Order: sequence, then C-alpha cells, then structure tokens
Amino acid sequence: YTFDTLTINGRTVRLGDVLNKTATPLTSFEASLFSFTEKWFNDEEEFEQNTSGSTGTPKQIRLRRSQMIASAELTQKALQLKAGETALICLDPEYIAGKMMLVRSYVTNMKIEAVNPSANPFQDIDEQLAIDFAALVPAQIHAVIHSKQSYRLNTTRNIIIGGAALNEETKAMLSDFRANVFATYGMTETVSHIALQHINGAEASDYFTVMDGITIDRDNRDCLKIRAPYLNDEVITNDIVELKDEKHFKWIGRSDNVINTGGLKIVPERLEAKIENILALLGIEKRVLISSTPDTVLGNKLILLIEGDFPAHIRESIDTILRRELPRYEVPKEFHTNIPFVFTKNGKINRSETARQIGIR
Repeated sequence: YTFDTLTINGRTVRLGDVLNKTATPLTSFEASLFSFTEKWFNDEEEFEQNTSGSTGTPKQIRLRRSQMIASAELTQKALQLKAGETALICLDPEYIAGKMMLVRSYVTNMKIEAVNPSANPFQDIDEQLAIDFAALVPAQIHAVIHSKQSYRLNTTRNIIIGGAALNEETKAMLSDFRANVFATYGMTETVSHIALQHINGAEASDYFTVMDGITIDRDNRDCLKIRAPYLNDEVITNDIVELKDEKHFKWIGRSDNVINTGGLKIVPERLEAKIENILALLGIEKRVLISSTPDTVLGNKLILLIEGDFPAHIRESIDTILRRELPRYEVPKEFHTNIPFVFTKNGKINRSETARQIGIR
C-alpha cells in the first residue's frame, strides 16, 4: 500500500493537493489535519505542542520528529499495526492525541479515514468500512456503546481510549465486546501514551503495562516517574500510582487533587470510582466529582457533585446508601445534583470550573 490519498468527512483528498495547499479545508478539524500533514511530509523536525492544562497552567513544549516516530513505533509494535490497514482519525490534531494518531498512521503506512470529532464518530463513516485502529476519549466510547453503532466494538480490531480515566461501569460494558480495547496512560510531555491497559478479553487487567524500553519508578509522594529512550529527561508526574513491578502500575489519582479532611488524605479519583459503583447499584449511571470547601473542624469537608438530577426519593436513597457503604470519613458532607460538568477542549473534566458552579473557588 502506498499512502497518496486520505478520506476526510466522506471525500477523497490527494496527499499532493494537501502538500501543494490546493486542498480546501471545510472545517477547523480539516484545517488542523492538513496543516500537520503538510509539515510532516515536508520533513519538519520540530513541532510546537500545547499541554492540556487540565490540572495546571497550559504550556507550550517542542517535540522532535524523532521522538514522535519512536513513540509511534512502540504503539505499532504493541498493537501489531500493519501497512494498508485503516485508522480512524476522530480526535483533533491540535492536541497530542490526534496528532499522534496521524503520526502512527504515517509511520505504519496506514489508510486514513478522518471525520470531524463528535460524540459518536462511527455514525459518520460507511457502515461497511472495516476499521483496524481507532483512538477515542471516554465520552466517545460511552456514546458508541449506547448507539446503533455498538457493533463496531466487535468489528474494529484495536481501540485505544485516553484523555481521562474510564469508569468501572464502562469497563464492565466493554467486556462484552470483541475488539481489543485498551486504556492508555501518557501525556504531551511523554509524546502521548507510554503504557496500555487491556480492558477486555482474556488479557484484561487492572494494571497498565509500559511499552518496550520504558522504565518506571515512584518518588517520595508515590507519584510515577518515567524514563524513555526518546525523552531527554526523566518525567516526574503528579500521578499517584501503585507499582506491581518494574513494568506494571495502577493509576490511583492526582497528588494535586488530594483533599486533607480530618487529618486523612482522600484521593478524589479513588472515591469517585467507589461512588460511581455504588450509584450503579441504584441503576444510576452518572458522572460524579468530589470537591471540598474549608471547614473549621475538619480542615476541609468533602462535597459530592453529580451530573444530572433525581427525584427526592432517589436523593434520599443516595444519601442512605453512601452512609451505609462508605467509611465515615469518606462520606460527603453535602452533595449537589444537576451539575453541568465543564470539560477542557480535549475532553477532560475541568474540576475547578465544574466546582465553581456551586460557589467553590
């Protein structure tokens, strides 16, 4: 297979027209894709990339072409991607996730089927078209599971999911499908993912497995440290992890989100996962967020935010079951429903902006 065309939003575009700037982008997504493709095939050596800003101030870093190729080759090897297979591009190349899907496709010489990012990108492609490799964010995989296109989770060979943690209910639903589904761990600073977690099938695991050549450790905060042959320096993260061994780890939460309440340290992400599982017992499939406000006795008191509203009797049931199922120190002192969650442009929950809606600053 020779890569000389790509399919974007249902039309065939010649690579030569993109490189000559005679292909007209019809959406901002197409403009991003054409711009990066032009730079890549003109052998640009460095690419500026903004970090997401989901947990801190966004910043701009420079990624070398050689680093991006090295990262792409690790994914190619881990997923056994092959030339001539078809990759679905449905994440904006303005961000590292979309950009690296293009790089993996170009390095492997895959066919490209690109569609504007949407909640369910599979509804925008020919139902007969076989997809071998797709990258989605959790909101997209959730939408696909509950759509007429859920059969795609049986026919697509490899699906990687990143950008935010998958909740336990979604993981359980994915166990019913035959595609190889992986959660990814990584960030802009590591040139996309450095580890994969098999979500379904016989190889399903609670742990991420780092890719070849990557080494990991923890610092004195129990946060993950990463070394990769293609990175200049060790990357010290703010991600609290449990290490199984030198190749496997479990993500627990962000150290900068930890809440000290009554002298105990609560990792919000861990508590959120517990609460989502408890709500599932009531048949409630909602996203939740743990925040806090200053308290004269506890230092900080836990507050639960739930996306969506419920009748009064359901609110009472939630309160009762949380008190029954959680340790006393993990029970939120108040909770708010019908909260519209705020997301960053690349699909991560913006914790501070979401909490700000109930007056938490």
